[in-house]
Amino acid sequence: MNETNIYPYQPVPVPAEPVKPDTEQSCIRKKFFPFFGIGTGVYALFYAFCMYRNASGITYPFFIAGSLFFFCLCMKKLGLSIKKGSVCYMAGMLLLGVSTACTADGRIIFFNHAGALLLMVGFLLHQFYDDSRWGFCRYLGSMICAIFGSIGEIARPFTDFVCYRRQKTRRKTGKGLYVLIGLAVSVPLFAFVWLLLISADRIFMKMTIELFRALNLLNVIGFVCTAVVMFFAAYGLLSYLCERHLSEKETAGKRAESMVAVTVALPLTILYVVFSGVQIVCLFLGNVDMAGLTYAEYARQGFFQLLFVCMLNLVLVLAGGHFFKESVLLKAVLTVMSLCTYVMIFSSGFRMILYIRHYYLTFLRILVLWALAVIFLLLTGVLIQIFAPGFPLFCYGIAVVSALYILLSFSRPDYLIAACNLGNSEGKTVHNFFDADAYHDYWYLSGLCADAAPVILPFLESEGYDMKAQGMEAFWETQMDKRRYEPEEYWGYLYLENLHEDVDDMGIRAFNFSRYAARSTLKNYASAH
Repeated sequence: MNETNIYPYQPVPVPAEPVKPDTEQSCIRKKFFPFFGIGTGVYALFYAFCMYRNASGITYPFFIAGSLFFFCLCMKKLGLSIKKGSVCYMAGMLLLGVSTACTADGRIIFFNHAGALLLMVGFLLHQFYDDSRWGFCRYLGSMICAIFGSIGEIARPFTDFVCYRRQKTRRKTGKGLYVLIGLAVSVPLFAFVWLLLISADRIFMKMTIELFRALNLLNVIGFVCTAVVMFFAAYGLLSYLCERHLSEKETAGKRAESMVAVTVALPLTILYVVFSGVQIVCLFLGNVDMAGLTYAEYARQGFFQLLFVCMLNLVLVLAGGHFFKESVLLKAVLTVMSLCTYVMIFSSGFRMILYIRHYYLTFLRILVLWALAVIFLLLTGVLIQIFAPGFPLFCYGIAVVSALYILLSFSRPDYLIAACNLGNSEGKTVHNFFDADAYHDYWYLSGLCADAAPVILPFLESEGYDMKAQGMEAFWETQMDKRRYEPEEYWGYLYLENLHEDVDDMGIRAFNFSRYAARSTLKNYASAH
């Protein structure tokens, strides 16, 4: 019998997957682990000092500058020089940092933080990769991969430390390892003995309790946790970029047939052409005569729906030019769709302006006008890329959104809202732009932030409000005999209450220019009475 037939099913060896070799940057990172490890630790402590329970203080622009300094220092150690175009990213982040310290608007502060993070990731990608040929979708996907991919590098500080120690053991073992072993033994032993001493003496227990009260243990724990999280986040992001997980080549994926996109876009484009004609005839030319519908009733509606359609069209035009094969017919359809979208943008903006003239300003209405301006410029870039595929759409989009948002951030919307609306209150007509009755929605003004204080506080003083009052307590003390209260009677006291909560106890670390100006104005009016 043939021995080869005894075991007819022999296991087939599976070839091992090739181990990805270390990149030049990852080798440098492991070789100089003390530099990167200790540097990241110092950076994490600096972040905790600047940002822990302090989202809008004077320390935020210093944190942005410190972040740029830290990453530039790491890149210099890794052998990377500052590329052309990186200055724009850095300038945008610094401006957002300054804007954050100059406003008390929580919405603007949130968007500033998100914008600074995106610009930082874009800056690092630009530094570590050759992104000159990346398209919009590729760049956006790379940013998402970098943010979430850094989470997978959470164990990298430990593995880098092990590699560094292996390199050091080839030579003489240093004293650092013995120090770490000593700390590992002494810390739990110290805590155990301290607990024994606390239980042994009441006076010592009282001293310990007073010490923890003075230190505010919850804040200490929160500070440490913030620093630890930032350490792993910064080191993980730096490691992810050093490992070169992303490919620098722009993979030209297989594009779908253009007739698919034409079939989808052509009916919508025909509908948009008819709708745009209606907008031109009825809205822009003012020819409205439908069952007694007045021009004002026709114009002051539909801007949110049109805003959504404009955003949808922007995505459709971008997808049509990116995921489908080029064709003259597709370019023509997308061009007509873009032109119709321009008409919708002007229609939505015109409607919103008419609505503001009648119902005054709010933050959402300002945001709608800003979004329409952004969509207009982004759509222009997408349209250019359709006819010029080499157009750097992503860089253009980053520049447009950053520039327009920085303008919005420094404009202090709450200040503009208070100035325009109160300028047309009862007995005042400062702005002839508005065609409505005197402004009376004071309840909305009571929720504005400290940015509006330079306008609201003089108005309250002219209306006879008690500027020494801390808030609603003064109103209840003087109005207890009334059974019904109108918002016009107490909205100012509610604003004063919110303002005091916002500006009181502002230390050096949490110093904010807008809150400081509001507090100074408030003190001046209070001391004058």
